[in-house]
Amino acid sequence: MKKKFISGTLFVAAVCGVTACEDHRDSPNAAFPERIEFVAERQYPEGIAYSSQLDRFIITSLTQGKLGTVSPSGQYQDLLSVPELISGVGVKVANGRIFVANSDNGVSTKSSPQTVRKTAELLVFDLSTRKLERRVDLDDLLPGVNHFANDLALDPNGKVYVTDSFSPVIYQVTADGQASVLVRDEARFSSPTFGLNGIVYHPNGYLIVANTGAGKLYKVDLNNGNAVTEVGGISSLPGDGLTLVGTTDLYVVTGSGSRVALVRSNDNFSTASVVRTDETGYSMATTSTYVNEEIFTLNARIGEIGAAMGDPSKLQSDTYSIQQFR
Repeated sequence: MKKKFISGTLFVAAVCGVTACEDHRDSPNAAFPERIEFVAERQYPEGIAYSSQLDRFIITSLTQGKLGTVSPSGQYQDLLSVPELISGVGVKVANGRIFVANSDNGVSTKSSPQTVRKTAELLVFDLSTRKLERRVDLDDLLPGVNHFANDLALDPNGKVYVTDSFSPVIYQVTADGQASVLVRDEARFSSPTFGLNGIVYHPNGYLIVANTGAGKLYKVDLNNGNAVTEVGGISSLPGDGLTLVGTTDLYVVTGSGSRVALVRSNDNFSTASVVRTDETGYSMATTSTYVNEEIFTLNARIGEIGAAMGDPSKLQSDTYSIQQFR
């Protein structure tokens, strides 16, 4: 049985702008290659962030219950592993901490009947010590239904917003670790296949979230009672990871991970349009991060996960890459 709440050191975030809070936006001195190849045995990394403190990318693992790092030259190293981390999905780095969405879709070496499709948690690690500081249980907020905590976003006040792909909700976790359902929307957040996925915080006070199965982007207005509206102007865009650059440009991994679309809005994402796509070099990609004023997307071989449901022994890949948007 999972513990409902484990609390160590408080993770009180400083009030700062989005750029300052998210280390993955900080730029290293040297330019990165357009494609970074790396080897990590059966890693199947779903999430990626960049840490200026480590000068390395941080990646999760759906199958190993650990986090790893990748250097710009393609050297992989294990970073941390704790029993509580079953499948790491989305990841962010901010204020000397690593924030990870923890789930279980049945393909991890740590999967169990008690946790498969029943796990939605936020784990917070100290970047320097690698120790688990906080574990916040989210699935207990909606008992008796399926769960898969997918991606997360941070706001300047230290709140964390987490999507659930199997339940039509976005969770909110305050800076002192108090969890609640921010918004539940059966009509727009549900999907018969895979629902809510990537999420970003916009500095104008709203969230943008992707519903993969519906092929739509939605806006959640935090300053207006968390009102949910569809981002108009886009016919169908089954989005995975989302990365916001500035206030107008949103990079969306789509096409079952075969391309990245640049979506632009000039009206606060009431509407938007696809202004450019990159279909070069992506192999079952999941999400992106912004480094050196460039978008780098993780090629995670994620399609193999779906094909191996019920038989994790099929998951044997060890080569992955990080691809620059061209």
